[in-house]
Amino acid sequence: MEHIRTPKVENVRLLDRWSGQRKVSVGTLYLSATHTIFVESNPETRKETWVLHSMVSGVDRPPTTPTGSQLILRCKDFRVIQLLIPQEKDCMDVHASLARLSRPEKYGELYCLSFNPNVNKEEREESWDFIDLTADYRRMGVPNNLWVTTAANSEYRVCETYPSELFVPKSATPAVIVGSSKFRSRGRFPALTYFHQDTLAAVCRCSQPLCGFSGRCQEDELMLQAVMRANPGSDFIYVVDTRPKLNAMANRAAGKGYESEDHYTNIKLQFIGIENIHVMRNSQQKIIDMGEMRSPSMTDFLWGLENSGWLKHIKAVLDAGVFIARAVADEGVSVLVHCSDGWDRTAQACSVASVLLDPYYRTIKGLMVLIERDWVSFGHKFSHRYAHLDGDPKEVSPVIDQFLECVWQLSEQFPCAFEFNERFLIAIHTHVYSCQYGTFLGNCQKERRDMRLRERSHSMWSHLWRDRADYTNPLYKAEQGQTQGVLRPNTTPYCFKMWKGLYNRAEKSAPPHQSPADLLTAVREESQQLEEELTNHQERIAALMGKPMTWEKVAVQRRKISQLQQKYCGPDPPTTYIYPITSPAPNYDPTCASESISHMAPPKDLVQIKGPENDDFSTCSDLESGVADLSSRSSSGGDDNKDPDSDEAAFSTA
Repeated sequence: MEHIRTPKVENVRLLDRWSGQRKVSVGTLYLSATHTIFVESNPETRKETWVLHSMVSGVDRPPTTPTGSQLILRCKDFRVIQLLIPQEKDCMDVHASLARLSRPEKYGELYCLSFNPNVNKEEREESWDFIDLTADYRRMGVPNNLWVTTAANSEYRVCETYPSELFVPKSATPAVIVGSSKFRSRGRFPALTYFHQDTLAAVCRCSQPLCGFSGRCQEDELMLQAVMRANPGSDFIYVVDTRPKLNAMANRAAGKGYESEDHYTNIKLQFIGIENIHVMRNSQQKIIDMGEMRSPSMTDFLWGLENSGWLKHIKAVLDAGVFIARAVADEGVSVLVHCSDGWDRTAQACSVASVLLDPYYRTIKGLMVLIERDWVSFGHKFSHRYAHLDGDPKEVSPVIDQFLECVWQLSEQFPCAFEFNERFLIAIHTHVYSCQYGTFLGNCQKERRDMRLRERSHSMWSHLWRDRADYTNPLYKAEQGQTQGVLRPNTTPYCFKMWKGLYNRAEKSAPPHQSPADLLTAVREESQQLEEELTNHQERIAALMGKPMTWEKVAVQRRKISQLQQKYCGPDPPTTYIYPITSPAPNYDPTCASESISHMAPPKDLVQIKGPENDDFSTCSDLESGVADLSSRSSSGGDDNKDPDSDEAAFSTA
C-alpha cells in the first residue's frame, strides 16, 4: 500500500476493448495493493472492471489533451485499457503507482501469496496433490525392466533445476549419470519424459553438451548408449537439437555446442530450427502491435502478419513435435531432445510430441499433467520468461504461449480429438501470467520447495478442474478413432491460422456473439435432458401397463455421403455456406435450444455445400475432420457500421 499515491479518482472515463463495448464508461477508479478497479457511476449497471497489477505489462501516459490526461494500460493477456483522468496531477500519481505496483521486486509482493480463497487447509493441500506425476508414469508402464527411477538427484544434488525423482535407463549407473551431468549445460543430463508402450521407444530430454570443438566425455557417451539399449527394437537413437544449426555451431566457440556423430556412433543428429527467445519476443510484439492498429486494411494485416514471422515460428515448433512423434510411433526409435539449456525449446518439442502421441494428453486432466511434468517439474524459467518479477526484459519470451498455440492449431485440424476447448487454453495462458496461484511461480521444483508454496499459496489445477464444464469441447468423441490414435497433422503453410481468440478476443466494432461451440453445448445439454425425460416416460408407461420396459428405437433417415458432395478429408475442408449461420438472440434460453435451432435452420434450397468432385473417401484417415469448418469459423459476423456515439471520441490516441 505504501506505493499507492492516490487510492481513488472520481469522474474517470474508461474504454476497455476487451468486452467489445464501443462507448466510454464514466466512473470511479480505485487502486488497491493487488488490483486496479474501475466502478461505473451508472446506478443501474454498476459494472466493475478489475485488473491485476501483475497482469499489467506496461503503462503509457500520452501527452495531455484538452479533455484530460490519458493512461493506457497494456496487459500480458493482450488486453488494452484506456483511461481518461480529469486532473493531470491525479494522472501522474496513478501512473507512478501503477508503474511500481506492476513490477514487483520480490516474491512476497505477488498476489498468490495474499490470495485467500474460501478453502480450508486440507483443501489447499489436496489442490497441490491433484496432479500425480508418478501415476502418469505408471500409466505409461514405467518403471519396468528398461527404465527405472534413480536417486541420483535426491535433494537436487546433481541438478538443481531438475525434479528430485527421475527415470533413467536401467543400465545407467550412478557414476554414468553424474559424469553425464557434468558434461551437460546446467547439469541437465538425459532423463525420460515419455515412454511409448507399443514400440518401447522413449522421449528423453537434456541440455547441450559442453563439448566445444573437440571435447568428449566417456560417461555421456555411455549414457546415450544406455538410452539406445533401453529400446530393444532399435540400434540407434535420434538426437534432436531444436536450435538452428548456425546457432548450435556458434555455441561451440563458448565451449558448448552439439554432439558429434564421430564420437557418438549410435546417434543420428537432427537440427529443427526453432529460433531463440529474443526472436520469439520480437515476433510476438509485432503481432501485438498489429492488433492495436485502427481499422487496418487487408494489405496492412497480411503484411503485418508476414512481417512478424509468428506463424512461421509456430510451424517450426509443431514440426519438431511431428518429427519426434513419427520417430517414436512409426519408426520405433527413441529420441533425445535438447536446445541450449533444455528448458525452453526442449519443453515445447517434448510436450507437443506427447500431445500427438498420446490421447490422454488431449483430455482436460491430461493436459494439466503434461504441463506439470514437462514445464513445471522439469524446470522452466516462469519468473523470467513471463516477467513475474522486475528484471531483465531480455529474459522475457512467449515460450509457453507458443506451445498453447500449437495445441490450438491442432484442435483446429482435429476438432473432435480434444476434450477441452479454446477457453481452457486461454485460461491457462492467463494464469501463467497472473500469479494468482502458486503453480507457475519460480523456475524449478527446488525454488518452489524453498519458498514453501504448498503452505503459502494454492494450486491452479484443482480450480480449473472444478470449472471443467466451461472448458469441455462439445465435439469431443472419446470413442472415435481420430481421438484414440496418433495425430498426424498437416503442417503445410496454408493450414496455420491466426489465433484471434487469444490476440483479438473482442471485435472493436461489434459486441461479442455466442460462438458455435457454445451453441453446440446448449444443444447437447438439451438432448441429454430429452433422453432422460424419454427414459422416465417409458418407465412410467411400462409400470402402468404392467409390462416389461421395451426401448423404442426411432429410425432416422440419414443422407448418404455422396449426397453431401464432400470429398476433402484435410484439416480445413473447403466448404462454403451460402446461407448465413446466425447467432441466437441476446435473450437466448438454453432450455429452448431446439426451438432456436429450428428458427436458425435454413431452407434446403438455400444451402449449398461446395467441394471437390470426387466422392471417394478411401484416402481419408478419419471423417471426423469434416466438422473442422464448423468449429473454426467465427460467429462474430455482427454489424460493422460505425456508431455515432462511438468510443474513441474522447481519446486522442488509441
